[in-house]
Formats: sequence, C-alpha cells, structure tokens
Amino acid sequence: MADDCLGDPHFLSPPGNQVLRPTVGEVVTLNCTAWLASGPHCPKPSIQWLKDGLPLVNRSHASLLQTDDWSSANLSEVFTSSILGVNLTSVEDYGTFTCTIRNITSAPFTLRRAGPAGHVAAVVASLSVLLALLLVALLYVKCRLNVLRWYQDAYGEVEVNDGKLYDAYISYSDSPEDRKFVNFILKPQLERRRGYKLFLDDRDLLPRAEPSADLLVNLSRCRRLVVVLSDAFLGRAWCSHSFREGLCRLLELTRRPIFITFEGQRREPVHPALRLLRQHRHLVTLLLWRPGSVAPSSDFWKELQLALPRKVQCRAMEGDPQTQRQDDKDPMLIVRGGIHDSHTLGPELDPDPEGDLGVRRPVFGQSLAPLQAGGGGRGSELDISDLGSRNYGARTDFYCLVSKDDM
Repeated sequence: MADDCLGDPHFLSPPGNQVLRPTVGEVVTLNCTAWLASGPHCPKPSIQWLKDGLPLVNRSHASLLQTDDWSSANLSEVFTSSILGVNLTSVEDYGTFTCTIRNITSAPFTLRRAGPAGHVAAVVASLSVLLALLLVALLYVKCRLNVLRWYQDAYGEVEVNDGKLYDAYISYSDSPEDRKFVNFILKPQLERRRGYKLFLDDRDLLPRAEPSADLLVNLSRCRRLVVVLSDAFLGRAWCSHSFREGLCRLLELTRRPIFITFEGQRREPVHPALRLLRQHRHLVTLLLWRPGSVAPSSDFWKELQLALPRKVQCRAMEGDPQTQRQDDKDPMLIVRGGIHDSHTLGPELDPDPEGDLGVRRPVFGQSLAPLQAGGGGRGSELDISDLGSRNYGARTDFYCLVSKDDM
C-alpha cells in the first residue's frame, strides 16, 4: 500500500529506447534518471537494472557506479538517478540493459556491436564522381570546338563595315607544294565552303628591314593574316636570321596572326622560327596540319574558323515567288543576257575554269566569243513581252549590301 502513493515515473534519461554501438574493450556509462509524484509519508523509489529481461546478478562486466535521489521542498516530487558502468570485454557483454522502477515502468539501453566500417557507399560515390569527371573531360575534348564555334556564330564580334576588302591575307612560298596546298586545299575550303574572301600573295612577307608599301596596303585591306610555314617558307634566309624582328612588326600590323605548320617537318633540330612561335602562343594562333586534316570536319578547320572573323549570313527576304524557280528566265536575274557559243565555256557555268587558281583563260586555246549585240544574234531570243507586268519592287534579295540594322 505504501507504493500506491507514488505516481507513474517520468524518465528524463533515457527519453526513449536508446541504441548505442560501442566497440569491444570500451566502458559504457548508462544514466537512468526519473522523477515521480510523491507525498510526505511515501517511501523512496528504487531503481533496478535488468539485462535481456533478467535481473543483473553477475556484475563481472557491470557495476553500479552511483545511486542518488532527492525530493522537492514540499516532498511532492522525488527525483532518483542510477548510473551503471558496463565493461564490454567480449561479445556476450552486449545486450539490452533496462532500468525499472516498481517493476512497472522501464527505460531500455540497447548495446549493439559496432560492425566494420562500410566503404561500399564511399567507393560507389567516388567511382560515380570519377566517371562524371571523365565524361565531362571527354565531352570537353570532343565538343569544345563545336561549342566555341556555336558561341562565335551566335555572340561573336561582327567585323563588318570596317573598310576591309578581304577576310584573310594568305602568305606562302612560291613552291609547287605550297601553291597546291593553298590553291587546291586552303582556298576551296575557306572560300567555297566557308564564304571567306582571301587575298593570296606568294611573295616574301617581310624580307627587308622595313615592310614595303605594297605589304602595308595589302595588310590594311585584310582582317587576318595567315602564314603557311612550310619547309620552303622556313628555308628562306630571313626566317633564320630576322624572324623575331619580322614577328614583332607583324604583331604591330595585324591582330593575332595565324601560322600553319605541318606535322613531321624539321623534327630535329627544331627551326628557330617554330621555337619562337611556340614560346609566344598567347600572341599568335599556331595550327598544325596533319594527314587527317584534309577532312572538312577535322579540328584543323574548326580551329582555323575560330581564328578567322565571324561570318554573318545574309538572310534572303521573301520577294517574288518566281525567284525561287530554277527555270526562271527573268532578264533581271541574268548577268549576261547572251547565250554563248557551244565551243566556249561561259563564266556563269564555271567561275574558275582552272580549278581554284582564280585565273580565267580560254578553254583548249580558244578565245571567248564576244557578247552578241541586241537583235543581231541568238542572244536576243529572250521573251520580254511580260517585262512590264512583273513586280521588281519586291526583289529585295538583290540588294543585300546594307540592311536596316547596319544603318
């Protein structure tokens, strides 16, 4: 009946089922503290420890370190505390330790053996990060030039209305190999496929102490300078003795000149000009031509296009629908109204009869037939009866030199 005056205990420690994972050989301290409602004549509560539901009799591995209790001033509340020390010497010492009050309310401590550290998650996370970095590096290597080209086409600097007549000045030596490379590889790719306008010059770039007037004028009319550094070009005397002075003057005359070198040329010893250019990569653009660079999709052409000015495509505005027809015989669309003799090749059929050398000469030694005067030949067979009924005001696609955005 004496215990009936005590209320239900409220455990302050542990607040719930506490799970601990100590290692073997460690000493664990378990603190069990509770308060109960009491009265003046109520006995003091006592705490009993259990292990796996059985009274803790064998205390070889557990010892009661401290037991204490205290009451409030009016004896309405009683606090009790018990501290148990557990020495984990073996696996059998692990289990569930419970502190009970009046065999009614209990608070358990569960001691579980700490397993080996799991490194699987850390290894998987490290491998995932490593694979992600490798994927990013692979994408950077494969797509870097394409991304840079897209950015240049979308947000690059537009070099128009600057008074320049040519996009690039091509300097090369007057050797058969260099002329073939420039006229049959470099020029077709840049002019036909990329739309650049080139100025070709096979004379010495800077053979004298000071640049000539012709060189200054030609460079001033070009936006970029491209130098083909072949063996024939590097074989010039001034390339071995005064290339440094010439490079300094070129950097003053043009912005970031482009030098094209060839793989496998002059491996040992390295030419002084090539060594100088490699030391000043931050001032020039140094490109390497390899056997596989001839493909239009190779990195060589992408790097060269990044070094050249940005090309702005002129959008053709919609006009008369008949301009889209392949068989349109509109006289306004014909530059030369006469139909040439069948023995000659008209310039409108092939602007460069000799490939990409840019030289127009008679085919098979024949001279070009003169244009026929109106009414006296086959060139007057065009039907111009509906000339007055056509709307030429809508043909804005002819005048694409200056747009409203440029004004």
